[in-house]
Amino acid sequence: MAPARDEGHRRPTDEVAATLREVWRDVLRRDPDQPQFRGAVREVLGSIGPVLAEHPELAEVLGRLCEPERQVVFRVPWVDDAGRARVNRGFRVQFSSALGPYKGGLRFVPGLTLDVVKFLGFEQVFKNALTGQDLGGGKGGADFAAKDASPGEVMRFCQSYATELAAHVGSWTDVPAGDMGVGPREVGWMLGQYRRLVGHDDPGALTGKPAALGGSALRPEATGYGVVYFLARMLAEQGRDLDGARVVVSGSGNVALHAMDKLVAAGATVVGCSDSRGSVAEPGGVDVEALRETKDGGGSVADYAEGRADASTSSGSVFTQECDVALPCATQNEIGPEEARRLVENGCWAVVEGANGPVTPAARTILREGKVGFGPGKAANAGGVAVSALEMQQAAGREQWSAEEVDDRLGTIMAEVHDRARDAGERYFDDPADYEHGANAAAFRRVAEAVERLGVV
Repeated sequence: MAPARDEGHRRPTDEVAATLREVWRDVLRRDPDQPQFRGAVREVLGSIGPVLAEHPELAEVLGRLCEPERQVVFRVPWVDDAGRARVNRGFRVQFSSALGPYKGGLRFVPGLTLDVVKFLGFEQVFKNALTGQDLGGGKGGADFAAKDASPGEVMRFCQSYATELAAHVGSWTDVPAGDMGVGPREVGWMLGQYRRLVGHDDPGALTGKPAALGGSALRPEATGYGVVYFLARMLAEQGRDLDGARVVVSGSGNVALHAMDKLVAAGATVVGCSDSRGSVAEPGGVDVEALRETKDGGGSVADYAEGRADASTSSGSVFTQECDVALPCATQNEIGPEEARRLVENGCWAVVEGANGPVTPAARTILREGKVGFGPGKAANAGGVAVSALEMQQAAGREQWSAEEVDDRLGTIMAEVHDRARDAGERYFDDPADYEHGANAAAFRRVAEAVERLGVV
C-alpha cells in the first residue's frame, strides 16, 4: 500500500510497515465493491506510520479497527398515502465501541449504500475520538427519499425503521442522531416508536430530539457553529481573522445556514452560496435571513437571487468564485482538482470541510501544494456530535442547559479539537498546519490505545 504522503521524520519498522500492507490487502479482499470505505481506510493508514514508529504495539489493533464490530442491514416496509406497500433498505453500522457507546447520525437519502454508511461510520470513530468525549462511532440510515414524501409517509417510515433499530440501540449501547434527511421531527417520531417498543423512557437513546422531548439547545446549529469556531482558530494560527474575510459556502441546510450566521457575526462577508440547483455570487454579501426564508419555503438559491441587484446565478461550482475562505457544507466530492486549482489561483487562505468528504484526495493534494490551509471534516465538523454528547449528559442528569452554556462548551471543545490536530501535525509530521494528517494521527492514537487495552474482543 502506498501511503497518502511521506510518513515524516519517524518511519515505521519493517514489521509495522508489513502489518500496514497486510491490513490494506485484507480490506481490498473483503470489500472489493466499497470504494468510499476503502478510500477512508487508505487515508488513515497513510497518516499513522509515524505514530506506529513511536508506538509499534498499536499496529496489532489495526485489523480490528478496520472491520466494523457489527453491520445491520434490514428491510423497512411502509405504506404510502395511496395505500401501497413500499419497501426500502435500512442500515446501521456499529463500527467501534472502544471509547464508549456507538454514536453517529442517520441519513435518509436515495441511493444510500452500505459502502457509504461504512465510510461514514469509520470516519465517525475518529471524529468522535478527536472531541475528547467518551464516544464510540457508528452510522446508519436508509435509501429513502424523505424530501419527496408527505409528513404522514415520513412518520410511518420512521416508525418502521425504528421498529428494527430498537433492538440495537439504547443510551448505553448505540445512540443515533439526525443527519441528511433526518431532523428533530424525524428523531422525535423514531423516539416515540422506540419508547413504545421498549416500554420505558430512555431520553438518551437518540439525540437531536425536539426541545419538547429533551433536545439540547443549539443542536441544530452545532455543526455549522463548530465549523466556524475551528476555522477562526485555524486562521489565528495564520495571523488572520474573519473580520472582512470573503467566504463562499456550499449547501443550504442546517450546517451551511448556521455557519453563515456565525460568519456574519464574526465580521465576514458571505459572497457566494449554492445548493443542488446551482450557485449564487453576491459580492455585497448574502442576506442569510432572506436565504433561509426562501429555503424554508421550498425555494432554491436561484429563487433567492431573483430581484437582488448584486446577485448573479450560475450552474457552475461556487468554489470557482474569488474568496478568502471556502466552506464546503453539502456532500461528498464537491471540490475536485478543477475547483481546487481555482481556489489556489484566487488566493484562498483556507478550505474547511463542513460536510463528510467534500474535498477529493486529488484536490487536497493541490490545496496542500498551493499552501492553502485545509481543515478536514473529521475535525472541523465535529461540533454536531460534540453537542449530541452534551445532550446525552443532559438526558442522564435530567437537566436542560441554556444556549449560552452549550455554546461555551462547544467553543471549548472545538478549540481542543483544533489543538489536538495541530499538535499531532507538529509532533508527527513537523508541520502544525497539517491538520489532515494530524487529525488522523491524534484520533488513531486515542482509539488504538483503548482497543489495545481492551484485549482481543
